[in-house]
Amino acid sequence: MQLPADFIQITEALMGRERFERYLHSFEEDAPVSIRLNPKKMAEGGWKMDDVVEVPWCRNAFYLKSRPNFTFDPLFHAGCYYVQEAASMFLDEALRQHLPADAHPLAALDLCAAPGGKSTLLRAALPAACVLYSNEPMRNRASILLENVQKWGYENHLVTNLFPKDYRKAKMRFDVILCDVPCSGEGMFRKDEATIKEWSRQNVEKCWQLQRDIVSEAWQCLNEGGLFIYSTCTFNTKENEENIRWMMDELGAKVLPVETKAEWHITGSLLEGFAEPVYRFIPGITRSEGLFMCVMRKAGENTGRAKKQSVPTMTPLDLHADAPRVELTYGQAIDYLRHEALVLPPDTPRGIVEVCFMGQPLGMAKNIGNRANNLYPKEWRIKTTHVPQDYEPVVRL
Repeated sequence: MQLPADFIQITEALMGRERFERYLHSFEEDAPVSIRLNPKKMAEGGWKMDDVVEVPWCRNAFYLKSRPNFTFDPLFHAGCYYVQEAASMFLDEALRQHLPADAHPLAALDLCAAPGGKSTLLRAALPAACVLYSNEPMRNRASILLENVQKWGYENHLVTNLFPKDYRKAKMRFDVILCDVPCSGEGMFRKDEATIKEWSRQNVEKCWQLQRDIVSEAWQCLNEGGLFIYSTCTFNTKENEENIRWMMDELGAKVLPVETKAEWHITGSLLEGFAEPVYRFIPGITRSEGLFMCVMRKAGENTGRAKKQSVPTMTPLDLHADAPRVELTYGQAIDYLRHEALVLPPDTPRGIVEVCFMGQPLGMAKNIGNRANNLYPKEWRIKTTHVPQDYEPVVRL
């Protein structure tokens, strides 16, 4: 894999020779595979996994020994777990240590949320009475976000397709805001070769300026005393430490420490003269892809004042209506997920039924007797015609 010469020059100087050599060596290794269980659907226990290791900075998260074909696991489509890169799960540790413990229900915003990994983690970490708005400005990516949010299955979780300025204009206020901002993607090089071709010094310059624009809009939506979490999947200091320093100087942000353990091998600030607590995950050093995260608080006291206006949300599908449940075999479940018609047991009630696999709802069907019409959203269907003969579940219920 050929990395851009400019990237090598900048990143080796940033990391130092020893770190950079370990980073380069990571390209010769298989990328780690990790999943996060859905506590709402797996809370009762009764499940097990083989050959897994816990992700130490996130609850209900595990490294897998190898990468299975998640596409053909009905429990993945049922939202029983989310396939998520381990470094991005560090959000859970940050929330555990700094999530406000106010008596009033919190309002949270994930401003750049697609495809939904950090959003589903955030919704699971928030108390049930809290409300989370997950936003994605790009329409096609917002549709993917909506699918993942619906499958995750939590109440008080709304999806929007807006720009940051729309939230600022609506005068909405939040107690927690997550800004996983668009970036130059240096931390994704091992995972996605396309990001290598897109990288340039000019793109880095474009990104840090865009990031400040986004943060400026989002900061106006944060309540006094509110929690602000900034993250990127890149290494350079312009998009990371230098933006944090700008937030401190221009917005009055107070950087908060997150207690970590030495064995996690998380790297701190790499900007000379900047010693605030920030957290950088480097492949080859931490068991992850690349990530940068910083946790901040806005000055003042959180009064818990209500939002003045609302914003338009994307309409969710009614995936789990109050209907009779029908258990499917593995083959039937795959047929259902491919949007094919089903033949259900003869004692199945006529009309709308909820089809399940291993007790977990997949969606709805309309039983008309000799067959059942498939009501699974067409845009979600499995499109490949090849189906493995042996089903090996990632999670056994």
